[in-house]
Amino acid sequence: MDTGTHHRTCHLCEAMCGITITVREGQIDSIQGDPQDPLSRGYICPKAVALQDLHNDPERLRQPVRRTADGWQPLAWDEALDLVAEQLDRVRQAHGRDAVGAYLGNPNVHNHGALVANLPFLKALGTRNRFSATSNDQLPHMLANLELFGHQLLFPIPDIDRTDLLICLGANPMASNGSLMSVPGFRHRIKALQGRGGELVVIDPRRTETAAVADRFHFIRPGSDALMLMAMVHTLFDEGLVNPGHIEPWLKDRDLVELAALPFAPEQVDAHTGIAAADIRALARQLATTPRAALYGRMGTSTQAHGGVATWLIHVLNILTGKLDVPGGVMFTQPAVDLVGLGAMAGQAGHIGRRHSRVQGLPEFGGEFPASTMAEEMLTPGDGQIRGFVCLAGNPVLSSPNGQRLEQALAGLDFMVSVDYYINETNRHADVILPPTSALERSHYDLIFNLLSVRNTSKFSPPLFEADANSRHDWQILLELAHRLEQRRHDGRLGWRQELGWRAFKQLGPDPILDLLLRSGPYGHGGGPLRSLGQPLTDLVLDLLPERHPLHTLAELSPLNRRWQALPKGLSLSSLQQAPSGVDLGPLQPSLPERLFTRDGCINLAPRRYLKDLERLHDRLRDQPGEGLQLIGRRHLRSNNSWLHNSHRLVKGKDRCTLQIHPGDAADLGLEPGQPARVRGRAGEVVIPVEITEDLMPGVVSIPHGWGHHRPGSGQSVAAAHAGCSINDVLGDDQVDPLSGTSVLNGQTVTVHRCGEP
Repeated sequence: MDTGTHHRTCHLCEAMCGITITVREGQIDSIQGDPQDPLSRGYICPKAVALQDLHNDPERLRQPVRRTADGWQPLAWDEALDLVAEQLDRVRQAHGRDAVGAYLGNPNVHNHGALVANLPFLKALGTRNRFSATSNDQLPHMLANLELFGHQLLFPIPDIDRTDLLICLGANPMASNGSLMSVPGFRHRIKALQGRGGELVVIDPRRTETAAVADRFHFIRPGSDALMLMAMVHTLFDEGLVNPGHIEPWLKDRDLVELAALPFAPEQVDAHTGIAAADIRALARQLATTPRAALYGRMGTSTQAHGGVATWLIHVLNILTGKLDVPGGVMFTQPAVDLVGLGAMAGQAGHIGRRHSRVQGLPEFGGEFPASTMAEEMLTPGDGQIRGFVCLAGNPVLSSPNGQRLEQALAGLDFMVSVDYYINETNRHADVILPPTSALERSHYDLIFNLLSVRNTSKFSPPLFEADANSRHDWQILLELAHRLEQRRHDGRLGWRQELGWRAFKQLGPDPILDLLLRSGPYGHGGGPLRSLGQPLTDLVLDLLPERHPLHTLAELSPLNRRWQALPKGLSLSSLQQAPSGVDLGPLQPSLPERLFTRDGCINLAPRRYLKDLERLHDRLRDQPGEGLQLIGRRHLRSNNSWLHNSHRLVKGKDRCTLQIHPGDAADLGLEPGQPARVRGRAGEVVIPVEITEDLMPGVVSIPHGWGHHRPGSGQSVAAAHAGCSINDVLGDDQVDPLSGTSVLNGQTVTVHRCGEP
C-alpha cells in the first residue's frame, strides 16, 4: 500500500475516533480526524498520532524471543509455539490445570480478533485461575448491570447529545474520552449542552480537566461517594421526588431502598463527604426535576472501598428519578453485533461468587478472580498454587496494586509466556514473548466499545499495511497455542472433525465470523425476496417457543424480528467496506422491557448483596472522618495506562508524573514545587517531584496511573527516559472492596515527607 488516504478507527482509548491516514511511498505522512465519521465527527486526540510511533518503533518486537542467561534470543515461530505449549502442559501435568494462571490486559477488548480467539485459547488452557484488568477498573459497573438488569454488559449510557444536565462523579471524560461512555469530542458536546441551556456538574477530589469546563464543581473526600449518593436517595424519598416514569411497572423493592436510605440524611453525611447538606439536597432535587438528565460515575466511584455500593446507587438514582430508558437520560445501546443478546443466548449473562480465591476467599466474577490476588496465589504454597503464567497484552506490574510484590512472584514462576510486542515491566520476567502484528497490520472492529457508545454506529477498518510473512496476528498466536494444547491434552489424537475445525478456524480468521454476526444481527440482511418466507417463520418462532429456547433467542436477534423493523438494514462486512468512514445507525432508543434479562423480567432495585454491604457504610458513618492524606490517581489525555510511554511525541514536554498536593498541605509538610518528596503507603514508597496546586482538595494527594518505567530490562528506551514512578508501588493489594473484589485504587491513606526526613 504505497500511496493514498485511508479511513480507520483509532483503538488507543475507548473513544473510537475516526481518523484518516495518508500514506506516501509506504510511510505514514499524516494522521487527521475524519469529519465524515458519524460518531467522532472529525475530533481527534493526541493519542491517535502515536499509531505511527507504535508501528514504526524499532524497539517493537517482530519475532518471538526467549530469555536466556545471555539475554533475549530470537526463536522461529514454530519452535516458540511448540516450546510454550510444551512448558504450559508440563506445569499442568505436574501440578494440575489450575497451576497455570492467565491474565488478560485492557488491549484485548480493543481487538475483535483477540476477543474471538481468547475463547478457544482459554478453554484449551483449562485453568480456573483467570484474571484481567476488570477488577482494577469497571467490575462494579458490570456487577450492578448483572444484579439490576440481568446482564453484565448491559451498561446504561448517558445520552449526552440530548441531555440538559450531566452530573459527573469521579470521572474525567475530558481526559478519558468517556470511559464506559464512548464519547469522542467531549468538549464539543458539552459546549452544545451548555449552548442549549444545559448544565455540567462535576464532583471530584480533584478539580479535573472536566471540572474546568463545568458549570458547577464540588470537592468530595475520596471513598465517600456512597455516602453522598445514599443521602441523595434519602432526599428523593424525604421530599417526595421519586418518579421512575414509564419503567415503574418493572421495578421491584423500591420500599427496601427507602428503608435502607433512612439513616443517611444529608445532614448526617456532610462532615464525611466534605459536601454541605444543602448542596447534596440541591443535587438530588436538580436531578429529579430536570426532565432530561443523567448521573454518571466512573473510576473514582468504582475503584474504592465502597465501589460496589456507590455504582449501584448511581443506577438507583437514575432509576428513581425517571432517567433510565428515556432520551436525554441513560439508555441502552443497540449495537450491530449484540454481545448482550448473544451472551444471554449462550447462557453467559454473567455470574459472581461461584468460586472463591484460594488464599483470601474473594469471589470470582465472570470466571475471573480479582487481580489483586495474583501475587499471593503465586507465592502461597499448596494445592492450586500458580506455577505457570500467561500474560495476554497486559502489564499488571504497573496496573495492579503492590507491583513490587507481583514482580517477586513472577520471578519465582516455573514458566511464563507473554503475548505482547514490547518487553515491558511485567513480561521482562517471561521465558518467552510472542509478539503480534501492529494494529495497522490487522483489521479492526469495535465489538466492545459499540456497547458503550453515546450513539449507535458501525465501522470496519481493513489492514493499512500488509503484515510481514514472518509475523503472526494475535488471534493466530492464540489459535496455534490452543490447537497445540488440545493436541497434548488428547495425546496428539484429535478426531478428524476437530482437526478440520481447527484448520478452518485458523484459515478463515475472525473477519468471516464478524460478517456472519453483522448479517444476522438487528441491522443485518432484511431477507430481500425471501422475506415473504422468512418473516412468517420468524413470527411463528417468537410466538410459539418459550423465551429461553435457543431458537427463540436467535429469532429475537434476527433482522426479521418485527421489533427491529424501523432500523436500517443490509449491514455486512462488504457494506461497511463500502462506507470506510462508518455507518450511522441512529441515536439511542428506549428498549425496555425487552432489553431486560432478569429471570422475572423486572429491575431488581435492591439486590440483597448491596443491602448486606450497607453495614460497612453504616460503620463509616459512625466513625469520625479519617486522618492523614488520601491518595488518588489521575489520567492525562496523552496517556492510556502504561501503553503509550514509548512514543516520544506523547511523553515529551513538562513532566506529568508528579505528586499533586494542596498548598496548605504542602506548607504543613515543608514541601516546595519541583523538589522530591517521599510517599509511603501500605505496599512501599516512591520518590516523586512535588506539584503544588489548589486543584486538589485539602487532605488529598494525587499520583498519575501507568508510570514506573525505571525497572531494569524493559525494552522501551523512550519510556525509561521518562520513567516516573508507579502509584501501584505504594498501594496495598490487601485493600479491596469485599462486595465485588475490586482493588481500592483511590482513597488509601499515605504519608508524605520531604526527602531526607525519616
